[in-house]
Amino acid sequence: RCGSSVWTAGMAELARRGGGRRESGAFLLGDEDALGVRNIRRFVFYDDLESDCLSSGAVVFEGHGYGPLWKECRCSNLRVIADVHTHPYLPYQSHLDRRHPMIALAGHVALIVPEFALGNSGPKDLGIYEYIGAHKWHDRTRSGFFELKTVSK
Repeated sequence: RCGSSVWTAGMAELARRGGGRRESGAFLLGDEDALGVRNIRRFVFYDDLESDCLSSGAVVFEGHGYGPLWKECRCSNLRVIADVHTHPYLPYQSHLDRRHPMIALAGHVALIVPEFALGNSGPKDLGIYEYIGAHKWHDRTRSGFFELKTVSK
């Protein structure tokens, strides 16, 4: 679940950072309620953690940004709920996406936004993938397993 203002601002910032010509991305920080619903509270953009990670056109996150990410999680009392990044066309995982999960723990969710987030990308437009380990993923895009809801707050 994500507040509509957080989602809209996050999508606009992904679009701005990618400039319609390169991928951009973010870790989605939040918490989990007593029912197990993941609540996204904020975006932490990849290039704020590693300034050069978008320079090739695709996301290349070397890893030195994880220290600042974990510090941000501790300071805000939030955790990584998922990651999100943009693709130029359709929201399908690339070979690189499958081989290089941003968080390599079973249950981690990766969201892919089409058209560099330049369109009005809502939850129904996303690719949704759950990591199961050993570079294997479940495509949850149309399964109903994971549904991102934008709600007013």
